[in-house]
Amino acid sequence: MAELTHIDENGNARMVDVGEKPITRREATAVGRITMSADCFAMVAQGRAKKGDVLGVAQVAGIMAAKRTFETIPLCHPLALTKCTVNFALISEENSIEASCTTCCDGKTGVEMEALNGVSAALLTIYDMCKAADRGMVISDIHLAEKSGGKSGHFVFGGEETV
Repeated sequence: MAELTHIDENGNARMVDVGEKPITRREATAVGRITMSADCFAMVAQGRAKKGDVLGVAQVAGIMAAKRTFETIPLCHPLALTKCTVNFALISEENSIEASCTTCCDGKTGVEMEALNGVSAALLTIYDMCKAADRGMVISDIHLAEKSGGKSGHFVFGGEETV
């Protein structure tokens, strides 16, 4: 079992010291999904939401959240992201929207938490903007889809990790 790096030998929480690590290119993509009623899905897909452009606002919210991850996840390092994208796929047969967030930086620690935070905020923003039409929406399946860079190597969800 892997060692928990955010816990010291006495069981106390700690921010990992990355000072001696080399700077490498790091990239991560996280995905998640929100499922809603058919009427709500049609409203979003057709751009008829009373609060405005649901996916446009959610895209900006996801990018903003990724950039500020260190402010809400206590042991994350502040990172200077070099890239952050948030994209959506509308899945009409399931009345769902899949969101993905990809983050990159040249740094000493990974950007997985930034990608996960970005996709979570994007999905929560969709919920917030649509809750008047459907309070029964379900956010699910948020996970790291892929990451590269750093000592731990390349990871693909459902695949094998390579160093």
